[in-house]
Amino acid sequence: MAVSEPSRSRDLDKLLLRPGHIIGPNFEPGPELREAIKESVKVLVVGAGGLGCELLKDLALTGFPNLDVIDMDRIEVTNLNRQFLFRLEDVGKPKAEVAAKRVMERVNGVNITPHFCRIEDKPLDFYSDFNIIVLGLDSIEARSYINGVACGFLGLTSLPGFCHSISETPRTAAHCIEYAHLIKWDEVHSGKSFDPDNPEDMQWVYSEAVKRAELFGIPGVTYSLTQGVVKNIIPAIASTNAIISAACALETLKIVSDCSKTLSNYLTYNGVEGLHTKVTEFVRDKDCLVCGPGVLIELEKSVTLKKFIDQLEDHPKLLLTRVSVSHRGKNLYMQAPPVLEEMTRSNLDLPLFDLMGGISKDIVHVNGVAAKVTRSNLV
Repeated sequence: MAVSEPSRSRDLDKLLLRPGHIIGPNFEPGPELREAIKESVKVLVVGAGGLGCELLKDLALTGFPNLDVIDMDRIEVTNLNRQFLFRLEDVGKPKAEVAAKRVMERVNGVNITPHFCRIEDKPLDFYSDFNIIVLGLDSIEARSYINGVACGFLGLTSLPGFCHSISETPRTAAHCIEYAHLIKWDEVHSGKSFDPDNPEDMQWVYSEAVKRAELFGIPGVTYSLTQGVVKNIIPAIASTNAIISAACALETLKIVSDCSKTLSNYLTYNGVEGLHTKVTEFVRDKDCLVCGPGVLIELEKSVTLKKFIDQLEDHPKLLLTRVSVSHRGKNLYMQAPPVLEEMTRSNLDLPLFDLMGGISKDIVHVNGVAAKVTRSNLV
């Protein structure tokens, strides 16, 4: 007697077709739920690197056939050790396009639409078209941007956050690096912008950070760490990507189906020490610049973008430095990378009112975060 092949959705069916004890309040098991997920749920994966490749694969195998992926990068040789969807012959090609093609080749019935561009290049309406946005990013600024965009649609979204502070008496290697980057650089190179993509500039910050670390007896300053702190890069390895992606895919399924209660409220992977979860109720901060009411700033029509940025940096509540500003997906002025700074520099002397298309009350994005800095009464 022949033994039939098990269904690819066998394990998924155990979650979606049967009742359970830790289900959400709106869970209704049955094949209709599985089909509804296939037909109605659209998921956007932001980033097609190490984590993004894993996410596309896991989400496709978890029963999400309608996926989009956005990434601005092309494949490099150094990506091949952990970004398993890419091959040597793919070097130089857009990550989003190759990743989408490879997953669709292996998982029948999945449609993945790639977007080879920067996340800021898409209008805000693009993001509102998705039910779930899953992040596979290694840039804190990019995470913050998407977090701000999602908050504008959903009211509250929580994403991983990382912070390096500057201290007169440093305690960590990151403190020494940020001191060299944000304070020492300006003291020595008055008027010259720091270029994070220039190896000479990065080497200078690294050398100064080493000197400060030695002065205070702090170990751990390396060139690689300097790059990570200055560029706000979160490092990743293959096994970590796989574990985090599996958790994200499962949480995505739980959110759209209610087949189980979601995490409350975070999971930390500590390598050989294992996983740590904790129940923490998030409380909305009424003064939060992302999900709160924002800050009202009244300007006159003639105020230039440069004067507006000066006001933001001097504002006692905002505490901003190296301000970049965008409006409705258009970069008005970007501090980095240097090519964008040069392209948007001419806007600094133009009235903000004109750059906003004559809109007298609206929202801008500041430093990659949808901070809801609002202008009104532009007269």
